[in-house]
Amino acid sequence: MEALTPRQQAILSFMQKFLAKHAYWPSIRDIQAHFKFASTNAVHGHIQALERKGVLERVPGAARAYRIHAAKADPDGVVIRFEGPGDDAAEVDSLPVMGAIAAGFPDHTESSGVLGQLQVPVREGARRRPPQTFALRVRGDSMIDANIFDGDMVVIEPGQPKPGDIVAALIDGETTLKRLVRQGGKTFLKAENPAYPELYPVAELTVQGIARSVVRKI
Repeated sequence: MEALTPRQQAILSFMQKFLAKHAYWPSIRDIQAHFKFASTNAVHGHIQALERKGVLERVPGAARAYRIHAAKADPDGVVIRFEGPGDDAAEVDSLPVMGAIAAGFPDHTESSGVLGQLQVPVREGARRRPPQTFALRVRGDSMIDANIFDGDMVVIEPGQPKPGDIVAALIDGETTLKRLVRQGGKTFLKAENPAYPELYPVAELTVQGIARSVVRKI
């Protein structure tokens, strides 16, 4: 796939964050104002390039609505999907909600058992979630640059984590949602918010599950 230019990547990121904040896509003039383009023609050109490169797809019959193909948008990174209601959902999974997880500084919050059920759409042709999959409510803002916000529900699946995965982790007896990093022979947790420090374990770092998708009420 043809790589995105830095400006195209910035526009795509802005669109994702705008959607997460406002629950609708930005207009051409919203993008023009944010990037201080002289005219809307420049915005149209970048949007068309994103469509041509297979990253952005217009939703047929819907005004100012798109689908973002995350794997193409960031082929070298690890991203998680946004899950929400959609006409292409073939069925629904019912996942147990096991409490909350800190997306800030780690805390001692632990599961108190199943607190409820989360209905998550399953789109036609999508892979099946493992039976041990569960959901946690996010508390905090340390993952906002990964498009995970306070109050979101993250879907956690079992599995062998890879560097770059966003994980529910136990670090020195406290739980948190962070990105797993291995660098220079060390394994640590990284926030997606520059206001938070990297977390290095003193004695223990255990991954409890991998965040595969986000469910947000809009």
